[in-house]
Amino acid sequence: MTPGIRKVALTAHITSSVGWLGAVAAFEGLAVTGLASQDALMVRAAYLAMDLTAWFVIVPLSFASLLTGLVMSLGTPWGLFRHYWILAKFLINTFAIVLLLVHTRLISFVASAAAESTLSAADLRGLRIRLVAVAGAALLALLTATTLAIYKPRGMTAYGRRKQRHRRETPRAAPARQMRADPTNGATGAGRRSGVKVVVAAIGVIVLVAVVLHLVGGGHGNHSH
Repeated sequence: MTPGIRKVALTAHITSSVGWLGAVAAFEGLAVTGLASQDALMVRAAYLAMDLTAWFVIVPLSFASLLTGLVMSLGTPWGLFRHYWILAKFLINTFAIVLLLVHTRLISFVASAAAESTLSAADLRGLRIRLVAVAGAALLALLTATTLAIYKPRGMTAYGRRKQRHRRETPRAAPARQMRADPTNGATGAGRRSGVKVVVAAIGVIVLVAVVLHLVGGGHGNHSH
């Protein structure tokens, strides 16, 4: 990947990732408003805006972030499976997208109900609470991924260490500028242990979010009206 293309891809990735995070934060604000507001018109507007935000902002930005992230990782010496923090970030972002897609029907269902009639505080309360929880979970996941991208914890996977050894054994196949572009070259055993902890922590975040959503969703399957 040439420096010019890399800058374009990096700009697209940062823009889409920040936009995704901001859109989810706005979605959470709308979900809380729809649940807590006593103004019927405000509640209706909140859920209609949530539906539009999900389909026309969050979904496109989430896929743009994932795709540009893949381009950046596969088109540079960082790689996708060489560093624990990149692998953890990829898992978290993928989970956030799956979480979004699984709940798009729920979002549209509540928005349709709000458009067709006035929702009282008790109407679809279980589903509305679930929307708040889903948005909060997605926000937590994206903030974790953002933290990983900023701090870039040290530690290379076994695959990454093999690739590194191969580059050292065949220096002509790996220009010096590429070697310098990877600041985690020569990671120590402590770095590897730190990297493993990063992946475990990321998986822990995913499991925690899944458990919380399961508990929130439990008992609300009756779609109370």
